[in-house]
Formats: sequence, structure tokens, C-alpha cells
Amino acid sequence: MAPRPPLGACLLLVLPLLCPPLTPTWAHRFPAPNTTLNRLALAPGRGALYVGAVNRLFQLSPALRLESVAVTGPVLDSPDCVPFREPAECPQARLTDNANQLLLVSGRARELVACGQVRQGVCEKRRLEDVAQLLYRAEDPGDGQFVAANAVGVATVGLVVPGPGQDLLLVARGLAGKLSGGVPPLTVRQLAGPQPFSSEGLGRLVVGDLSDYNNSYVAALADARSAYFVFRRRGARAQAEYRSYVARVCLGDANLYSYVEVPLTCRGHGLIQAASLAPGALLGAFAAGPRGAQAALCAFPLADLDATMERARRLCYTTGGRGPGGTEEATVEYGVTSRCVTLPPDSPESYPCGDEHTPSPIAGRQPLEAGPLLQLRNSISAVAALQADGHTIAFLGDVQGQLHKVFLNGTRGQVYHSQQVGPLGSAISPDLLVDSSGSHLYVLTSQQVDRLPVAACPQFPDCSSCLQARDPLCGWCVLQGRCTRKGQCGRAAQPNQWLWSYEDGRCLHIQSLLPAHHPRQEQGQVTLSVPRLPTLTVDEYFHCAFGNYDSLAHVEGTHVACVTPPQDQLPHNPPGTEHITLPLALMFEDVVVATANFSFYDCGAVQALDAAAPCSACVGSRWRCHWCPQSSRCVYGERCPEGERTIYSAQQVDIQVRGPGACPRVEGLVGPLLVPVGWESRLALRVRNLQHFRGLPASYHCWLELPGELQRLPASLEEVAGDAGLIHCQAQQFQPSMAQRELPVPIYVTRGEGQRLDNARTLHVTLYDCAVGHPDCSHCQAASGSLGCLWCSHDRPTCRYGPLCPPGAVELLCPAPSINAIEPLTGPPEGGLALTILGSNLGRDFADVQDAVSVAGRPCSPDPSLYRISARIVCVTSPAPNGTVGPIQVAVKSRPPGISTQHFTYQDPVLLSLSPQWGPQAGGTQLTIHGQHLQTGGNISAFVGSQPCRIREPVCPEAIVCHTTPQASPGEAVVRVVFGRAQRTLLASPFHYTADPQLVAAEPSVSFRGGGRLIRVRGTGLDVVERPLLSVWLEAAEETAVAVQPRDPTPRGSCRAPAAAPQACTQLEGGLLQCSTVCSINSSSLLLCRSPAVPDGASPRRVFFALDNVHVDFARASGGQDFLYQPNPRLAPLSRARPYRLKPGHILDVEGEGLNLGISKEEVRVHIGDGECLVKTLTLTHLYCEPPARAPQPTNGSRPLPQFVVRLGPGCRAGRAERCRPALKSPASPPQVQMGNVRLPLGPVQYEAEPALSAFPVEAQAGLGLGVAVPIAAVLLLTLVYRHKSKQALRDYQKVLVQLENLEIGVGDQCRKEFTDLMTEMTDLSSDLEASGIPFLDYRTYAERVFFPGRGSCPLQPALEGPGEEGRRAPVRQGLMQLSNLLNSKPFLLTLIHTLEEQPSFSQRDRCLVASLLSLALHGKLEYLTDIVRTLLGDLAAHYVQKNPKLMLRRTETMVEKLLTNWVSICLYTFLREVAGEPLYVLLRAIQYQVDKGPVDAVTGKAKRTLNDSRLLREDVEFRTLTLTVLAGPGVGGAAAGSMAQRVPARVLDTDTITQVKEKVLDQVYKGTPFSQRPSVHALDLGENLPLPPRPRLFSPVATRLCPTGTGRGLTGFPGSPQEWRSGLAGHLTLSDEDLTSVTQNRWKRLNTLQHYKVPDGATVRLIPQLHNGGAVSQSPAPSCPSGQSESRGPAAPTCPRVRDVPALEDGEDGGVRLWHLVKVADEPEAAKARRSSLREPERERTRAKAIPEIYLTRLLSMKGTLQKFVDDAFQAILSVNRPVPIAVKYLFDFLDELAEKHGIEDLETLHIWKTNSLLLRFWVNTLKNPQLIFDVRVSDNVDAVLTVIAQTFMDSCTISEHKVGRDSPVNKLLYAREIPRYKQMVERYYSDIRQSSPASYQEMNSALAELSGNYTSAPHCLEALQELYTHIHRYYDQIISALEEDPVGQKMQLACRLQQVAALVENKVTDL
Repeated sequence: MAPRPPLGACLLLVLPLLCPPLTPTWAHRFPAPNTTLNRLALAPGRGALYVGAVNRLFQLSPALRLESVAVTGPVLDSPDCVPFREPAECPQARLTDNANQLLLVSGRARELVACGQVRQGVCEKRRLEDVAQLLYRAEDPGDGQFVAANAVGVATVGLVVPGPGQDLLLVARGLAGKLSGGVPPLTVRQLAGPQPFSSEGLGRLVVGDLSDYNNSYVAALADARSAYFVFRRRGARAQAEYRSYVARVCLGDANLYSYVEVPLTCRGHGLIQAASLAPGALLGAFAAGPRGAQAALCAFPLADLDATMERARRLCYTTGGRGPGGTEEATVEYGVTSRCVTLPPDSPESYPCGDEHTPSPIAGRQPLEAGPLLQLRNSISAVAALQADGHTIAFLGDVQGQLHKVFLNGTRGQVYHSQQVGPLGSAISPDLLVDSSGSHLYVLTSQQVDRLPVAACPQFPDCSSCLQARDPLCGWCVLQGRCTRKGQCGRAAQPNQWLWSYEDGRCLHIQSLLPAHHPRQEQGQVTLSVPRLPTLTVDEYFHCAFGNYDSLAHVEGTHVACVTPPQDQLPHNPPGTEHITLPLALMFEDVVVATANFSFYDCGAVQALDAAAPCSACVGSRWRCHWCPQSSRCVYGERCPEGERTIYSAQQVDIQVRGPGACPRVEGLVGPLLVPVGWESRLALRVRNLQHFRGLPASYHCWLELPGELQRLPASLEEVAGDAGLIHCQAQQFQPSMAQRELPVPIYVTRGEGQRLDNARTLHVTLYDCAVGHPDCSHCQAASGSLGCLWCSHDRPTCRYGPLCPPGAVELLCPAPSINAIEPLTGPPEGGLALTILGSNLGRDFADVQDAVSVAGRPCSPDPSLYRISARIVCVTSPAPNGTVGPIQVAVKSRPPGISTQHFTYQDPVLLSLSPQWGPQAGGTQLTIHGQHLQTGGNISAFVGSQPCRIREPVCPEAIVCHTTPQASPGEAVVRVVFGRAQRTLLASPFHYTADPQLVAAEPSVSFRGGGRLIRVRGTGLDVVERPLLSVWLEAAEETAVAVQPRDPTPRGSCRAPAAAPQACTQLEGGLLQCSTVCSINSSSLLLCRSPAVPDGASPRRVFFALDNVHVDFARASGGQDFLYQPNPRLAPLSRARPYRLKPGHILDVEGEGLNLGISKEEVRVHIGDGECLVKTLTLTHLYCEPPARAPQPTNGSRPLPQFVVRLGPGCRAGRAERCRPALKSPASPPQVQMGNVRLPLGPVQYEAEPALSAFPVEAQAGLGLGVAVPIAAVLLLTLVYRHKSKQALRDYQKVLVQLENLEIGVGDQCRKEFTDLMTEMTDLSSDLEASGIPFLDYRTYAERVFFPGRGSCPLQPALEGPGEEGRRAPVRQGLMQLSNLLNSKPFLLTLIHTLEEQPSFSQRDRCLVASLLSLALHGKLEYLTDIVRTLLGDLAAHYVQKNPKLMLRRTETMVEKLLTNWVSICLYTFLREVAGEPLYVLLRAIQYQVDKGPVDAVTGKAKRTLNDSRLLREDVEFRTLTLTVLAGPGVGGAAAGSMAQRVPARVLDTDTITQVKEKVLDQVYKGTPFSQRPSVHALDLGENLPLPPRPRLFSPVATRLCPTGTGRGLTGFPGSPQEWRSGLAGHLTLSDEDLTSVTQNRWKRLNTLQHYKVPDGATVRLIPQLHNGGAVSQSPAPSCPSGQSESRGPAAPTCPRVRDVPALEDGEDGGVRLWHLVKVADEPEAAKARRSSLREPERERTRAKAIPEIYLTRLLSMKGTLQKFVDDAFQAILSVNRPVPIAVKYLFDFLDELAEKHGIEDLETLHIWKTNSLLLRFWVNTLKNPQLIFDVRVSDNVDAVLTVIAQTFMDSCTISEHKVGRDSPVNKLLYAREIPRYKQMVERYYSDIRQSSPASYQEMNSALAELSGNYTSAPHCLEALQELYTHIHRYYDQIISALEEDPVGQKMQLACRLQQVAALVENKVTDL
């Protein structure tokens, strides 16, 4: 068969689908770190989850996503008080946390019952769909409504059970508090009716004395007939022993007549801790072990339990509770008056649930006992059970947070899986719930809820792991090749198809292979034995895969036969091997059923594996290979040439000539084994089994593998008896190229032309050379006698092989000893020093020198263990007087003695002093011992007390340096030094061990990587440290290149040289790097350290102080603060090309990055030349310093430096360039910023100074030169006149320069101040947001605004039905539902879209509307909508590829483009809320804050603070900031009527109009309130609130309002402006934009401002509702907005026209009165000219500024600089991939990449444009420009103008073309010219990172879309969308029907017919049906 894809590749593709990571992706978690979770409830129908917590109720989706939250506390409460309304009713009430005690679901009423701890445990009802919606809470509950226990430690359990017509509530609780004495332990309560939760008229467990029956309830359980309550209590009245009980009540028994309880006993164990109902049994977890720390699980069959209870009930009904033996077996418990009675025997059957006359409550005395199923180590707190696939599984949660899964198999339980769920030590709550599908388990702990799979079968990748897990719900589905539950395996019912670990427990495997391997040269058949092989149907088959080769399998029972692949289909053998092993897989389709390894071997390659024994390798291998000796070939089968004998494989058992023993071989050397070099020798070898060559003549050769050459020697064969023989090699003299003492040379034999005989073992001949290794006569004579070496004096004396030396040249007596060196040269007089003597001829053995050595005439005893023949003697000196000097003498037997040239000296070492004299007991102190003759001997050691002191080399004559070692305790220690066997002690100066130094503080804890920051370390005993260090251990990255020195613990040079400076970084063992700095000791309590510099790329692992041997981690010294390294700062050069010009007195502003991360302002030093620039401010990105007032001198005068420039003349004119050259001042060096070790040069600086005026202009000097011919007087006169004019022009120009310089300084200072103020405001905003949150729109409103922009609200409103149309409602609804189903047909939907777009009258607006309608209609099926968008985008790409692909998605011209917009908006809603929303909202608030800080013209809409030059107020408007105290009156700002009005400070401007003031005031009063929930600015008045002192009244203003329409209220009686701030007639003065006091001149009326009313700073004003028609409160906004800013209360709000759009208020002959606020729209030029002449000097300067309005464009720069951080943050949030990119973005970009690849588009620019158009421009630009799409906010016109500039900047950043700006570029582009290239890089990096991330699979995307469809349940309704959509279908009904009928797919699916049915239902249209 043909090759198939490699099996490995198939497995790689399949395994990721079958083998998810061990942490299952389907496990979910809801964390709640800020509260404590108490209870858990599950809605059975919808699967929603409800969590009761302290002060909170959470509503979660099945996937544990938060859907709703309700706040339930804290509450003013006391357990000693009944619920109260007024705090005075309970003086002891305190703010109390409300823990949830009971949480139940009423499915019939769709209500959630929640009972808390506070208010005596009363309950409330909430909507299941939204727990935040409260349905019922008793305002004044009676004691009959006290439900739950009001103490956390007392358990409350309950059930909602069906009653007649309504659900009932069964509640059981323990005794808690003195007020709960009247609450029975078990009650039946009603859930509906006038008194919910009341037990009035319903059953209750009446208890005589609660103190005797304090039941502790464990669980409330129910099955189809009964409710069970498991609890613990005392066994009977007055009994101290507690027992476990279970009580039963009939579900329909509302009076508890059927109450029966019996004791439970788990054999040998304690009380019950948790319980649950399993199918047919009650599971109980009991305390076990000492003190109940362990647990046991018991199962009580329900049949036995019910039988025991029925027996107790029968006895109490019929026999008075007595058993057959007369003992009491049943009784009426709880101290009530009822007793067991004697009723007729059929009473139990007649009253199965009791009745009014039957005894109750009944308690059985006989316990129901069960044996433990299993025991666990930890106590169990939760039990749940599940029956699935016929097996019962129990889930046990313990008190340590572990969940155990238990298989209940008969009478035993087996834990098959345990996992830690909650934090260790956090008990699992008893509410352990299994979802309705039985697939997931919900686990509750105190801080989190987890959703875990009941069976995690898919996480097991293979059969063995699946079965080894022993999960009873999991098994291996053989033909699917995955671990599944039984129901998921299609053929599980058939034998051997689904393998279960509790049956056979073994996976399918290949038991045997026949043959086990096969030669690769031929094809054959292999038979696999596979036990328990599943049976296939007739048309199915297995196949075998040998690697990537596939062959059909023939199955007979359990045997499978497959054909091996041909040779050309097999891979080559790996180099150096003779076989290849392939995986042999038995497969069904693409599923691997069983695998084994199968080998294909090559006999021809076997012999190459062992060149020394090819025959043995062949026949001795594991393969069936044979050897052909004559042809020297290894073959498989019987394939030797005909007539040639064969040596068979050792596996061939029935043949004699087989195995390596039958091979022709060389068995060994006959002689000689040692061959002398240079002497001719003849070698002989013993051979065997050469009879295979008998009769075949051939030559033999011996081969020796000498170094560098292969030597061949002819050889002859001598046959001996039998199969033995001898090979004689030709005699040969050997001379190896390398001289060696002994050289083993391999040897082998060949026959004929290279036919090698096997070597039975490794054979070699040893060549030896006497001259090597025997340098003198003694060495030569000491050589082994078998070598025959002699000392030969012929020619040159040397050691030779005896026969090679002439007879007369042999030396039998060696020369005298020669001494070359002795060590040491000194020793103590006591002797005992080991002296080393080096030389030659120092004896042949130790006996020669045993008594032959003397030192300075004293005998020296040699050491035999250290003696080296002829070369070294080590002897021990004898005592001698001090000062004895003499040579060393060695006398060997009868030879003359050898005498050294060096002399040995006996000298006495003396110890004099010690420094330092103290050090820490931990050791490590560097100690210097001073003395004389300290360099005595070679073996010197030092000790301090009994501890060694490690000596640093070298030892000097006057000093020994050593390091102390640790001492057990502080104290004195004597220093001693040992010289050999002599010892010297320093008694006069002992060393003092002190207590170790302690560190208590270290700061700062951060530094740049460049190091050098001063660290102050405080502690005690710091002055005892010799050399304190601050060190850091680093783990260097592989690519980090660091110049380091190997660590030398004792680096020291010579005695005379100074100590070398320590290395900054050293290499440690283990690859770590240590960088250190030496600290200086300031005092005993203070160290000053510099932070070590660390190389880039290295990661700090430990920062510590090394105080000699005391190592203290920085975190320990600093109180837990780790030391942090920050990246080095980066500073931008002051000027790139030319020197930076600095004006004296100006602040130097340096930009950079990360400037204050690792240093403070006080530590930074900035130098300009030899002067210092004082640092004033240091921020993250800016450094401000004050340079020297005068130009400093350069620090390096050896090279030319930039000169300083001084501007001389008034300006540069044509032809006067020489006057523009700057004057020179003293030069300065480039400024340098020093931050610790980091030095940052910034380039040269030139000081500019104002020059003295030129004494005589150049023009005048030229005139003077020509004055020879002109009278001198005329020349002087002209000169004076010109000079006067020049000075006047210079003064004017300098004045302009001063203005410009002041303006530049002002812009910089203002920008810094504004940024500081804004950051303060944003900090306050952050704290406000934590309290109130960001006002996001809900998803429904968001979708409406995105889908239908510009429409104000969703256009889909239910149509009002006319008379007689009620009957049409059902058919229309049915038709619309059929239309919905029709839209789910992809052919129909695509045909509909294409047909609509082909209609000429179908406008672009219609396309967008229909696309949005489709988005709504398909919102619940986003996977399907995504598929439609993919298909349409593919069609669109194919269309544009034919034209210009770069134009695709450029606009929204087609339905698919609008669909794409809506799709992206849906998918990114969560990303907006969780990631991008906050920075966007902070940017919006920052813009609003900045705009409001400056004046805004209410008529023209222009503002002083803006980014948009068209909106810039180009006038100098003087204004003042006022802070008003606002009283939010009744009904305003949340103040209730009659309550105290709240006082809110509001910052406004005195130039603000009254409407502008009200807007700012409302922003403060409603700071945390969404805009849609605020009152309109036109529904409120602003009034003054100060009472008037009694005074004469000048006039009596009557409050009226004057609006642009002519109605309103203002001041009457006096037409002028008010002269002071005073109250009106009723104590209030109402302010308005226009009234009779408004100033009108020349038909220009100015709007009233606070300045107009002379409102002072700190004034108190009040917001009051507007009154109409005698005091009625207006509910509608005023029709005009004088502020000029439309009030955007969402797109649905009406828009007020700006005042400038209605310029005339009243008609006149030439036009009406025109309004103005700050500036008039147009001034008369002539009037301006007339006024200019009368202006005073300040006004003249202001007029001159007006002539250059561009000068105010610097305001744009100030605004831009202030907002820069917030713009960067917003862009970073959009374009950052630090968080996971939304899967929709990755999916979309991947799809665009696929489209480009499909259509062969390789242009990266085109792909960049597609991605930009589809996401950044389509969604993010729109979001930036229109924040009201996502936030419930007001966006004023000026804020909108600023956002327009920012959005345009974002658009410019998305283009790939180069960003060029010039003089004529728009101001908006010039503003961000420097930032746009950086933003472009962010965009490109964003695209690149997304492309390199792991691809988003179709399945992942579908899963995310399904989750979106389920989460956004509040999406706009679908029915109205279908109705509106049908109106467009109706317009083109005929064309659509025709298109459907022409489409073959549509014909097959009868789509036209189905649409006609829809039309018939919706329109009642008669069709052809």
C-alpha cells in the first residue's frame, strides 16, 4: 500500500485534542478574598448558582461568572434586641456583619430565600434572575418570623418542599441567644401569603425544655416522599452523652404529625459530622480517631432506615412503645405531654403520615448501626453523592480543604482521587452540590467557589493513565482512542470496546510478534497476537502502521497478520547501527489500538560494528545472521555462495558449526610480549579454525597500528594438529615516531586481500624504550631486569637496551649524587622540619639514602613514603643551635657525596604584635601577626585559641595574614603560630572575640543597575568588622557578557607590593556572579555602603551584607523590604546637533525615562563644567535644575569645547548678518548628570547674555569713512538721527524678545504646575472610582448605541396595535419566529444579503440598519453570526483583490463591514470593562478637568484650554477661581425633603455663566452618579443663600426668569447691574444667564456671569428646582442652553442649540440683539482703529499681542503636555499585549492573514491596512471619539474637540507611511509630531506580538462566542428586530423570492416557499402555496 503520513505526526495532531493539561481548562473558580462565604444554592432549572456570604449575596452563572451582587450588611443590630426601626429602640445596637445562615431556592415561585444572622434571623426573598432585586423583607417582623439562628456558630438547615398550592419552608436550627428560646428547633413555614416565613397555623416541633434538647443540625435532605434531618443531641432528657440521630417527616405533612427519629451508629466511631442522600442510602461522615481528628464513612440503606422508623412508629401507635420483650423501644420525646398509645393494629397503614390523634414526636430507642466503608485521615465536613453509569460515587470534603472522590463498591469504599481545592486549612462547606447534568461539582470554601468536573476523563492522554486513575466513571474507548465516560463511547455495550479499570484493568497490547524482527532487504509477513481484540463490522478493518508505511491487516481471532514494508520504504539505519526500530501500531481508522516496537536489521552492517572481530559480531548478534568466511560477508538466511562453507548464527540451535567459536580467529601472541625499540624482533601468533580456508591458497600479513602509521609485515602459516596453527610475522626493527617509555601497539592478521581474522580478545605488543623515563644512571639501574636496560656511556651517556650498547661502554657504577634545589631554606632550632631535596642520582632505592643525608652538619632522617628514585628526598631535620648555617650533603654508598650550593639556616621566629585585636565571634576577621623571621619553614599554620586561622599566601618575614574562623562564644583567645614542629605563642596581645554585629535598619532599598547609591545601614557592634561588604548574587543570562574574575578567596601579591584592589564582580561556583562594594564604617552604629553595580541582563538572586563571616540578607536588615534594582535611567540630549542655549536665570529641563525609580532628588548631582546645577525637581520623566548664574569654566581645557553665545543686536536683517553673530563668553564642559555610579553626559551648553549696545552702528561707521567729502556737521547730525532710530528699534525688538522669553518660561512652568494639579485631581478621582466605580453603560444600552449610532436610542419599539388587530398578534409572532428560523439557514441569509445589496435603491443607511438588525436577531447565536461574517469577508476580499486590495474595509459601505463593526463591539465589551475602560475614563475626566479650569466662551464655544486650534480662545481673558459652597436643597443631590441639605464645595470661575456654574456644581454634587440619573441643568436654579441684615431697601427685586425665548424670571425695578452680592426679597437671589440687569451695548447683550453678580470667593449658593405656574416643579428641560454646550444625557436626550445659533433675540430694522460672553464674534475694524490711539501702555501691549494671535497657540502645547501621560496610558491599554489579547482580536487577525495567504497577497502594507481598518479605525477610534458609547457621561463640545485631536493622532499612528510634517501642516498634527513615530512602533509591535502568539482555534473561538451569547442575556430584544427586518424584506420581496428560486441550494431547501409562509403569517398575504 502507499505510504501514509507519519504515525508520529498523526499522534501529535491527535494527542492535543485528547490530552488537555492536567489542570483542566473546564475547571472554574470564583474568588471572594474580601468576605467570607457561608452557603451555596443551585437553581435546578437554569443552573445559576447563589452564594451567601458575610454582607453579600452573589449570583453566579454555571461557569462561575459574576452576574449580580446584593449587599446585605453590615447592619445596625444586636442579638439582644428584636428587630427595630429606630436606633433609640436598641441602645446596645452596633454595626454588625450579616453572615448568611440559610440560602434556598423556591423553584415554583422563582424566588431565592436568604436568611441572615442579623435581626434575629429573619429572611428575605429575592428574584432568582437578579438577586439585587429584593422581593420581600419584613419591615416589622414578629417572633413568628424569626427563622435562622442569630449566631454564626449555630447551624441552620432547611428545605423548600412542595405544599398544596404553594411551596413550604422546613427549617431546623439550634438554640442561639436569649431571644430565641421560643423558636422551636424544627418548624414549617409558609413562603407566600400575607405573612411570609411565618409558622402560624403550621407544624412545629414543640420542646418542653430547650436546654435539654439543644439539637445541633448537620443536614436537611429530601427524596421523593420524605424529608430527613440529621442532627446530634443528648440521648434523652438529663443525659450528658451526645448521640447521632436522623428524623423523618412526610413531605406533605405540614403539621409534623409524621415526625419520627432514630439514633444512628457508625460502628466504633463518634458523632456524625456531615450527611447526604445517595441512591438507596444515607451517607454519613462520623468523627473517628483520637479527639475526633479523623473520619469514617458509613452508609445506611434507606430501606433499613425506613423499616427502623416504621417499627418505632408502629410500636408507638399500637403497643405503647413496648417491644415484644416488654422493653421500651419507642417513645414520645422532647418533653411534651403526648405519649405512645395503643391504637388499632392497622393504624400505621391508615395514617402513614400521622394525624391529629396520633402520638408525635416519636423517637426510636433502637439505633440503626452500620460498619464503616472507609476511614480518612482528616475530619469530613461535607458529603455529596452521585449515581452515574450504574455506579455510586461519593464526594467527601474535609476540614483541610481537600476533596476526595470515593467509589462505593458494595460494602467498601475506595478513594480513587484526592485534590486540594481551597487553601490549606480552609474547610469545605457542607453545601457540596452536583449540577443537574451530573457532570460538575460545586465546592464552597470560606474564600472561593470552585466548579470541578465530576469525572475528568479527557485529561488522561492514554489508556494506561486512564485505567491507572481507577476512576469508576472513566474507561478507555478502544476504537475512539480516548478516555471517556461509558455513555460517550458508542460501542461500550459490545465486548472489549470500553475497558474499565475495575474489570480486567489492562489495556489492549500486542502480546507477541512473529517474527520479532525482520531483515530489511526483503518483504515478509508479521503476525501480531492481540488478546481481547474488539470485533469490527463487515465493512470495517484494522490496518498496521510501520512508521509512515501503512498496510492492511488480516484478522483471525486474536491474531493479526500484516505485510512489512519494502526496503525502499524504510528509513536508513542511524549512523553506527545495524538496525532501525519503528513503532508498529495496530490502528482502526486514525486511532491507535495497540503498539509495539518492530526492528528491521541489516546483516551487512553488522560486521562493520566490530572491525576487530567481524565474524564474531555477525554470528553472535541478536539477529539471525550467518558468516561466509571465504568471501568475508555477513548474510541473512542461507545465502553464502555455492560451495562456500557457512558459519551459522548462534541462534541456529540445530547446527554444529555456529556461533563465534567457529570463526577463524587469532587467539593470542606466542612471543615476545615486550619488544625493545631499535632491535629486530620476530612475532608469532596462535590461530584457530583456519580449516575453512583449507585448499585455498592465500597470503597472510601481520598489521601493527603504530602511532601515525600502519605497519604491514609479511607472515607465514604453520599448521599444527587439529584446527590450530601459528602465524609467524617477518622479523622487524621498530622505531615509533613518538618516544615513549612503553607503547602498546595493537596487532591483527589478514588473509589475502584484506580479509581480517577475528581477534579473540584485544591483542597488542608492548614496545619499550630504555632511554625514556630513565634520565640518569640511578633510574636506569632501577629499571626492571626483564627489560634489559643498561647505562651506556658510548657517544652520549644514556640508558639503552643491553645488546644495543657496545661491550666496553656499559657503566656498572653510577656518578656521585647531584643536588639541584632544597626547600625550605630556613627552619626552627627545634628541628622537626620536613626538608625537600631535589636532584639526580639520589640513589636507586630508599636503602641507598636511608642514612646518607645531613643538613648543616646535622643528620636528617629521610621519609620513605615521600622518596622518589634518584630525584627527590624528603627528610626531617634534627635540632641545632639558632643561627646554624650549612649546606645539604647526600652520600650514596661508596660514591662521593653530593653537596648543595644552597645553605640551610636555623633561625628562631618571634611573634611581636597583633592587629586588629578584636573581631566578631562568627570569624572572618583579617588578622595580621607582626614579628621577625616569620618566614621560617614551609609548613606554617596559625591558631586563635583552639580555632585555626586560615593563612593568606605569601607569608612574609615580618607579617602573617590570616582569617579567623568562628568561635563558640565571645572572649579572649591566645594567638599561636606553628612552624613545623615548633610553636610560638603571642601571650602579650590576645585576640578578643566580640558578639556578632547586629543590623536593625537599612535604607534606601532600591538602586539603579549602575549602582553607587548610598545605603545607610544602622546596627550595633559595626566597628568590630574589619571589611564590611554589600554584595549581590546574580544569575547571569546566557547572552549576558560580563567581564569577571575567577573568585580567589585569598588574593594577594608579593610581600612588598600593595594589596590589589578587590574585583567588583567575581564568579562563584554554580554559575552565580557576585558583585560587591566595600562599606565604610562611620561609627559603631552606622555603615555607609554604595550599592554594587550589576550588569544588564543579570537577575539578582540575593542581596546581603557580609560583615566578615556574618552574612545578613538585606530584607532582614531592612525589616522585610527586599532590595530592588531598577533599569538605569535614560536622558535625552539637550540638543542633537548644536549646543544647547541656556539663558541665565532659567531652569534647565531635562527629559528622560525612569529618572526617580532608583534615586531621590537630593542624591542627584548635575554639573556644567566646574559648576553645579542645583536639582529642584525630579520626576519619572523630567529633571529640573537651576544652573549657575554665570557660565562655569570647562573641566578639561586640553581640547576645544563649545563656546557660549550672547545675542548682541536687535535682530537679523538682510545684509546685516554680521550683526547676528553671537558674542562669545567663557566656554563650559558638557553638562553631566550623576546618579550614583551612573554618569550621563548631555552635550554642550552655551550661555546667552544680553550684550551691551554697540557704541556705533556699522552703517554710521561707513558714513564716517565717506565724510571726507561731506561737511563734518552734516555727518554728525545724520549719525545722531540714525543712532536715535536704531536705539528705538532695538528697544522695541528687545521688548518683543522679553515677551517671547517670558511666554516660553510661562508655558513650561504652567505645564509643570498644571500636570501636578491634574495628577492630584486624578488621585482623588481614583479614590472616588474605588467607591462609586466607573459609570459603564449596561450591555443593552451599549449595544443599542453601537448598532444604531446617531439615532438617540434603539429604533425598535413594539408597534401599537390598532383596533381589531389583537387576533393578528399570534400569527405575526409565529411568522416572525419562522423568519428567525429561516435566518439560521446560511444559504438563505447569504442570498438575502447579496440580493439586498444588489438593489440600487438600497442605500448605505439601509445597509447599516439591516446589518444591525441582523446582529440583534442573531445575537443569541454568535457562532453562526461569526461564520456568516467570515464568509462575507471572504467574498469581499475576493472582490477587492481584483481592484485594489488596500481599499478593503476602508469605509462602511457594505453590510458585512457593518456586521464586522457590530461583531467586534460585541466581542470587546468585556475587554472594555475590564482593561481599557479605566484609562479611557481617566483620560476623559482629565480632559474635562483641564477644560473646566479655564474660561470657555458660552456663545462661540471656544476655550482657553484645548488641543483643537479651531476651538482655541485666542484672547487674554482675565479670570479668577472661586470656591463656592453649594447647598443641595430638597429633592436635589439626594437630600430628602425636610432633611439637612448637604454642603458640597464646587470650584468655578468668576467668568462662568450661570449655566456653566450649574453644570460644574452638578458635576460635584453628583460626582459618583451616572449622568443619566442626574437632574437636568435646566431643571434647577442657582440661588444665593445668605440672610440680609436689616437695612434700607434701594429696590425690591422680584424673582423672574428671562430665557432666550422671552419667558423666565430675573431682577426688576432697577435696570443696572447689582452693585453688591445680596439676597432677594425672600432671602434668595436667583441667578440666571439673562435678566434685566444684563448689560446691553450697541445691540450686543452680554451673558451674566458670577463676576457680573459680584459673587465672592467662598460664597454659599443653593440648587433649587425651577418653579413654573405658581410653584410647580418643572419636569422637562428648558428649551435653550445658553452655555453653548449641549447636554448629552445619552443619545436619547434632546439636544439644546447653542446660543450662537440664535444670534438675535428681538427683531429690529437692521437685526436683533446679539449675545456675547467673553469675546464678540466680530469687531468693527474702524472702531478698533479709533480705540487704539487712546489706549494706555498696558492696553497697547495687549493690542499688539492680539495682532499676533498665534502666540496663544502655546496654550495647545501646555494642554498637550499636561494630558500626555493619560493619552499614553489610554494608547498603552489599547495596544498592549501584556495582558492576554482578546481571543476575538487574535481570531480576526488570523483570519485576515489566511485571506492574504489565500489570495497571494505578500504586501505587508496591505495586511497592515486590513488589520487597521478592521479594528483600530473601525472600533477604537470610534470609542476614543465617542466615550458616551461606553460610559454614562456628558461629553461637552470642547471635550469632544479635544477627543477629536486625540482620535486623529491615533489614526495617524495607524498608518504605515512615514509621518512628515512641515510648516504648512495642521496644528493638530504638529502637536503630536514627536509622539506619532513612537505610537507607530506600538501599533507595529502590537500586530507583531499578536501574530507570534499561539493561534486561536475555531473551537476556542466558538466556546468564547457561546459564552458571550449566554452572558449577555440583557441584549436588545429580538422580536422587534425581526419585525423591522421584515419591512426591508417586504420592500424587495419579489427580488428575494426570485433569487431564492434561482439558487439550486435554495430550491433544494425550499427557501422561497418558507419565506412565502412567513409573508402569509406576517402580512396575511395570499401566496401560491
